Amino acid sequence: MERSQIDAVIERIESTEAQGQGDERIKEIVNRLTRDLFYAIEDLDIQPEEIWKAVDWLTLTGKNNEWGLVAAGIGLEHFLDLRMDEAEARAGITGGTPRTIEGPLYVPGAPESVGYAELETVPEVGGERLYMQGQVRDENGKPVPHAKVEVWHCNLRGMYSIFDTSQPPYNLRRAIITDEQGRYRFKSILPVGYSCPPGGATDQFLKAVGRHGSRPAHIHFFVTAPGYRKLTTQINIEGDPLIWDDFAFATREELVPHITRYSEAEAKEKFGIDEPFASIDFDFEIHKEKAGVFSAEIERTHGPA
Repeated sequence: MERSQIDAVIERIESTEAQGQGDERIKEIVNRLTRDLFYAIEDLDIQPEEIWKAVDWLTLTGKNNEWGLVAAGIGLEHFLDLRMDEAEARAGITGGTPRTIEGPLYVPGAPESVGYAELETVPEVGGERLYMQGQVRDENGKPVPHAKVEVWHCNLRGMYSIFDTSQPPYNLRRAIITDEQGRYRFKSILPVGYSCPPGGATDQFLKAVGRHGSRPAHIHFFVTAPGYRKLTTQINIEGDPLIWDDFAFATREELVPHITRYSEAEAKEKFGIDEPFASIDFDFEIHKEKAGVFSAEIERTHGPA
């Protein structure tokens, strides 16, 4: 078909829209995406059987509640981060701790404490002990007291509490309010990476395009404070072989902190801790709000289906 013929089909579809009814922004987006889809079908000679297989896959993806994984896997969530970075740079907001994807596994309402938290509701057998600590500061290096540091990560099976009902609610999920010097600290285990559900919609899609569906070990964070822009980020665990091969494209060089390991004797002598542990020092730098810049608080649905 000629482009003019495709345009005529699009115009016929658009002509059925009632003036003054519906949402003009949604109309604009749907019509643009429909036009691009029709062009792609013609340019790539996509056959009806391929279309209906795609419809089946779209249905399965929704049924399995995997659209959050797909959004990460096709690079969409990473692309949105890059657009926000670019928009902030144009507004003069640069530097600070880099943002990176939230992912689909955050749940609000984690237990809250001041200064320090223990993330494990029940001890994880076989895990390497982790202590992570640091400070929340503004762009001038000034501590931000009473900031909220929300932290969540998976267990040693690569599973997240609440989505995984075998774990206690909010296991490995906490919210820490920084002290007067903007400091936070938590005790947990070093997490492992995880993979998309085997045989699921995301796994099927990634295999079809010759990619894997695994992520390196990481820990998620939200950092918020009144008058400051929300920071959505995560750190990767140093040494993970998939750090630069993350199916979700979330790795950023500044978000791979060094891990210091202490033997049992060193832990006892230096810190009074009766077990060996890994330690990560990591400071968050957040920006003050600025008039006329998009909100860094992104409205989206959270929690399991």
